[in-house]
Amino acid sequence: MPANHTSQPPVRPSAWLSAIPFFTLVFLLSCTLYVFGSDSLGGPSQIVLLTATAVCIVLGMGFCHVKWRTIEESISEKIRETSVSICILLLIGMLSASWMVSGIVPTLICYGIQTIHPIIFLFSACIISAMVSLMTGSSWTTIATIGIALLGIGRALGFDDGWTAGAIISGAYFGDKVSPLSDTTVLASSVTGTPLFRHIRYMMLTTLPTIFISLLIFGIAGIWMGSTIRQPVGTYTDALSSTFHITPWLLTVPMLTAILIYRKVPSLVVLFAASVMGIIMAMAFQGHILMEIGGSADGSFSAVALFRGIITTFASSTSIDTGNEMLNSLVATRGMQGMLDTIWLILTAMIFGGAMTACGMLRSFLEAVFSTFMHSRAGLVTATVLNGITMNLITGDQYISIILSGNMFRDEYMRQGYESRLLSRSTEDSATVVSVLIPWNTCGMTQATVLGVATLTYLPYTFFCLLSPLMSILHAIFGWKIKRHGSTIPNHQELRTRLQTDGTRQ
Repeated sequence: MPANHTSQPPVRPSAWLSAIPFFTLVFLLSCTLYVFGSDSLGGPSQIVLLTATAVCIVLGMGFCHVKWRTIEESISEKIRETSVSICILLLIGMLSASWMVSGIVPTLICYGIQTIHPIIFLFSACIISAMVSLMTGSSWTTIATIGIALLGIGRALGFDDGWTAGAIISGAYFGDKVSPLSDTTVLASSVTGTPLFRHIRYMMLTTLPTIFISLLIFGIAGIWMGSTIRQPVGTYTDALSSTFHITPWLLTVPMLTAILIYRKVPSLVVLFAASVMGIIMAMAFQGHILMEIGGSADGSFSAVALFRGIITTFASSTSIDTGNEMLNSLVATRGMQGMLDTIWLILTAMIFGGAMTACGMLRSFLEAVFSTFMHSRAGLVTATVLNGITMNLITGDQYISIILSGNMFRDEYMRQGYESRLLSRSTEDSATVVSVLIPWNTCGMTQATVLGVATLTYLPYTFFCLLSPLMSILHAIFGWKIKRHGSTIPNHQELRTRLQTDGTRQ
């Protein structure tokens, strides 16, 4: 860029200019979604984010006279803010793998699935899906494994596919939303600058009433539609029991982890400690599996095989043969390696957000689209919720929707004096759970394909996903547990100084 351009004072971009990088992103994401489908997160979406960043930088330096150093500093700051979250994601990979190999998750599945009865089937399907998703941190894995089993049982019992899929998805997305192992939960907390467990605790105010209402509906519907036919579930429990040593002692690890979370121990410490406890349980109860992962041909003990098995479990992919193909995909793990695509996505999204912020385009676009909503507490939360839904509709991906929502509204929440946890909760109440209801979204496409049930067929019965955005808005209207920084009235002088500083940089 010529020197006389960079020496001129920055110019605030118009809404139309600010929209160009954003719509470039939307158009290219639509193309990658069409071409690559659910594989778009493995690289194509990251390339698109960098391309949209390049468009933003060219426009910002060419038309708004923003200096390269300003853009570079903004990008560096955005990436710095996600450093702890990246560490958390890597630890989540360790934790989810160690809990699976140790038999903790299989034990929970065995105990949960035995509660199924026709009258309480829909209620149980939601509870079991929620439990598995909560422990694994993945709605996709839950639906693709135990969800398929529950759908088959529901068909045998005579339940409509829409009702069964709705119960499974509602439970799976509840667990995904509040699990500290979930990448979407970590992502929402990181992009809004909210500590992970603080974010989860605050979400409970809207999430628990929503899941209780959903369970009530499923319970009543189950009693109404309950059949006298009983489908044996021994096939799944026998396969898990023959592979893993199922024992209540394994449940002490989740209990101890819950105690650490309750005592507000830092996230990194909790996740690492839980991972270590998981691998200790694996050595105590599932030594044969560690030997198998470590490459011991006959399963006999070997210190080298044990060491290799532990490191492989933590770091990379593992597969365990249960004799049941459906369960094999459930107990397979990805370790820290499985988190790399998400980390890559976060880094490129932060680059895009940093460039948009430095060029003043994020604020300009936000004010043009949602300025009429954001003059009150309820209006601000409503705008956040609508934005999360809109981003899912036009980008086709929940991760990008979470990142864009957090980046677009973060400064506005700070300017009005609201806590960052209100933004993180509003983002999760919309961007995370609505994604599965949109047929062309990666989540909607994947779950419809995996379950063999069309998105519009299960949509009316996914009560948790439908009610979550409304519950978030309802809380904002009544102001339940919503506070401002320091006091009821924000420090206007401090905010005015911040805005003047931002204006100078832009």
